[in-house]
Amino acid sequence: MSTAKIIDGKAISAEVRAEIAANTRRLIEKTGITPGLAVIIVGEDPASQVYVRNKRRACEEVGFYSEAYELPEATSQEELEALVERLNGDKNIHGILVQLPLPKHLDEEKILLKISPDKDVDAFHPYNVGRIMIGNYDFLPCTPAGVMELIHRSGVSVGGKECVVVGRSNIVGKPMAMLLLHDNGTVTVCHSRTKDLAEVTRRADILVAAIGKADFFTADMVKEGAVVIDVGMNRRADGKLTGDVDFESVSQVASYITPVPGGVGPMTITMLMKNTLKAAERTI
Repeated sequence: MSTAKIIDGKAISAEVRAEIAANTRRLIEKTGITPGLAVIIVGEDPASQVYVRNKRRACEEVGFYSEAYELPEATSQEELEALVERLNGDKNIHGILVQLPLPKHLDEEKILLKISPDKDVDAFHPYNVGRIMIGNYDFLPCTPAGVMELIHRSGVSVGGKECVVVGRSNIVGKPMAMLLLHDNGTVTVCHSRTKDLAEVTRRADILVAAIGKADFFTADMVKEGAVVIDVGMNRRADGKLTGDVDFESVSQVASYITPVPGGVGPMTITMLMKNTLKAAERTI
């Protein structure tokens, strides 16, 4: 048994961001258009505040214009919808992102529907979800898009491979399955009701773990030589970050593996930047 090659999300993310920064400079020189991203956060969720700070930093790094709206917990549905409407009409803003989860009294679905599909850089609007389904899309959800980038830039081919996605969320699992399918993978989606999960995951040439259970996938659940992508982000009792995959044991059987932290995580915000640049380019 050999040790798996580490897919370095930090290094690949830096590579992609450098490309985005170069394309942004070209866009500004050629058209005078600076890609603009507006991030809206409602309430005091500490994790969301960290994400917003990271997004602002990423915008600076690639040369974007950014606005952050940090609204109080008590913000009403009408106020939030009015802000989204205003940003829809703002020519300096090409991407609008509403940080989820929203406080309980707000209707998340209605807010996401308010965002113009042309500025929906999270790709959560049903219009964009439908376009992903048929394979004719402008924007991809950031985490699945980041996973595909990691796979491709590691030299892994998806075509004809047995791909297993564990998790069926609208944000990761479902779009992830579609992207692997568009790349000619043979895809199985597993979830909490799947019978004998280990038997299914052991068939996977490419395994994407996205269930939110710390260290759940162990070496006996993974095929020798599989490519293992860990989307999980959990905290152990000792406070350490860990993924859904037991890295120590699985790295002994896999051919490639993403670490947590430093794997899929850095790619998510990078793909948000890529979507925002694309949104700006589409206005030319």
